[in-house]
Amino acid sequence: MALVLKIGVKSLLLHKVRSILAGLGIVIGTAAVISLLTIGAGSRKEALDAIKALGATNLIVASVKPPQDSSDATRRARILKYGITWEDYERLSSIPTVWRAVPIRAFPAEIWYKANKFDGRVVATNPRYAEINRLTLLAGRFLTDRDEDTIDNVAVLGFDVARDLFQYEDPIGKSIKMGNHYYRIVGVMAYRVPTAGVGGSLAREDYNRDVYIPLSTCRARFGDWIIDRRSGQFTAEELELSQVTLTVHDTHQVRPTANIIRTLMERYHDKPDYQITVPLDLLEDAERTALLWAVFLGVVAGISLLVGGIGIANIMLATVMERTREIGIRRAVGAKRRHIAQQFLVEATILTTTGGIIGLGVGLVTPEIIRYVADWLFDYEVTTQILWWSLPMAPIIAIVVGVLSGLYPARRAALMDPIEALRHE
Repeated sequence: MALVLKIGVKSLLLHKVRSILAGLGIVIGTAAVISLLTIGAGSRKEALDAIKALGATNLIVASVKPPQDSSDATRRARILKYGITWEDYERLSSIPTVWRAVPIRAFPAEIWYKANKFDGRVVATNPRYAEINRLTLLAGRFLTDRDEDTIDNVAVLGFDVARDLFQYEDPIGKSIKMGNHYYRIVGVMAYRVPTAGVGGSLAREDYNRDVYIPLSTCRARFGDWIIDRRSGQFTAEELELSQVTLTVHDTHQVRPTANIIRTLMERYHDKPDYQITVPLDLLEDAERTALLWAVFLGVVAGISLLVGGIGIANIMLATVMERTREIGIRRAVGAKRRHIAQQFLVEATILTTTGGIIGLGVGLVTPEIIRYVADWLFDYEVTTQILWWSLPMAPIIAIVVGVLSGLYPARRAALMDPIEALRHE
């Protein structure tokens, strides 16, 4: 076998360019398998993590601005009232299966520290917000029930807000200005990777640009109106709560609770100014989509390997025709048909094995290059995740493809008549 292997390597080296071109198809096919699976797994993980971060036992009821009524009465009022009310919150939190309800009021705001300004978002909530969103502290503390009870002007900064406003200063104990009031900073949150938007149900969430204050403080300082003055126009909206996140004890209670929520909201709202999101349903849908996507990527990558195998079969058939006289001489001096078949199978296997190993390296490097280029040129973060089971699988498949693509050329060479082969010019 060692002699056959040695002869096979020498035969391939005699035609370097042809051998490289034949192996290139396997390199590309293997690299495609690894790259597509790595990028696809990263994208799936990012989407699934965004949904899992909401919690499978959570239900989210969010305010949605309805289409504006164009009637004269509405235009004269110029105040649009919509969304979740405090009465809705009381009704939803009293559902027997709900053990935790977190109300949220969020709106954009200019945040000032001395002469530094940051365009961020005010999030008025209660102490349970950090828990349901898995936020961690970098310094200080988060909001407490005492802050809520005393209507205290305290604030907790998101990571980007603290970094941009204070740079190298310690924010704890200092004050920021929002609207007409100052707020004492009691905490800074650690960096949190922004969650990706999923379909039309979940918007992209960047917690690093938020400032957290107690809900009671928000109602006292900002009220329930959102006023917008621009280009000489004045518009006002009345919005009591932006969102309520409800938590049940078990996933089996999620869908029955969602049905109760829908019934309550439909009873007290005569327009579509709310949206109910069930992360459990989104998670199951996303997992099904992820499975279909994985199968699709596998088929595409498999086609790439198949094309590479066909290329090697063509090269080996051409090689058999070119070496007809050599085959005849070897048969004349005593080589058996199995020796001839082995020779061509070994050459095909060497090509695919080498191509598979090189393709494995290329496939691991390519996603990182794509991630770097996407971040550099388009400021877009591509998530990658290596599937370790795919690393040995891809070269093994490449070798199998090589053996299969070399079977017919090897059989054709082995069945040649020695006398006819010796006469071949």
